[in-house]
Amino acid sequence: MTDRAQSAVVGVALLLAMTVVGIGALTAAAGTALQDGVAASESARIADALDDSLDHTDGAGRDESTVEVAGGTLRVENRTVRVLNDSDTVWAADAGAVVYETGDGSRRVAYHAGAVTASHAGVGRMDAPPSVAPANGTLYVGVPVLNATGSDAVSAFGTSVDVTFRTNATHEAHTLPENRYRVAVETPTPAPWERHFAERNATTTRRDFDGDGTESVVAAFPGRRSVRLVVHDLRLEVA
Repeated sequence: MTDRAQSAVVGVALLLAMTVVGIGALTAAAGTALQDGVAASESARIADALDDSLDHTDGAGRDESTVEVAGGTLRVENRTVRVLNDSDTVWAADAGAVVYETGDGSRRVAYHAGAVTASHAGVGRMDAPPSVAPANGTLYVGVPVLNATGSDAVSAFGTSVDVTFRTNATHEAHTLPENRYRVAVETPTPAPWERHFAERNATTTRRDFDGDGTESVVAAFPGRRSVRLVVHDLRLEVA
């Protein structure tokens, strides 16, 4: 065989090898993109479902709803919300959080303190805002307190599981006298909360109140004002 013929054979072999490698890379990329798209869709669906199932700020009494979980874990976590004046904590409660996380941990959705937050690869956003807003010399603070019982965590991989939320909502309102107030929300995803409070003219800092490693976003609202605090006790049962 001539040198030219040998070169041609080698060239064809190299082209075939490069083609196979290229097809494999494209296939892998397409598979990753598909999986990521499915995870994103699932997270968005869970976010909507949590908001629909747990937002009972306008009604009282018993309710029941079902959330389908697939490709991750739904669990209940302890999370504290505090209202502070210029010198002390004047109200605090373990408000609880319902959290969905994908199997690889890259995506997370949480319902906590009346808000729905979502994060992907460490970047978070707020899909539904909390009921915390200043207006006309008053700071309005609405806090759902989950008081959860039943299952602490439900996982579903390769299948789907229906999780039932049973709630019994009651509401209690308090008026706090004029002072300089701050609201502290304990969360592992502080950035969406900081953006939300900044948009409402609050200055934010971070503080680990109980030393458990999870910081709270502390929002200080300018000026002296009274607080209208509404506690929504949901009495949540996870089945």
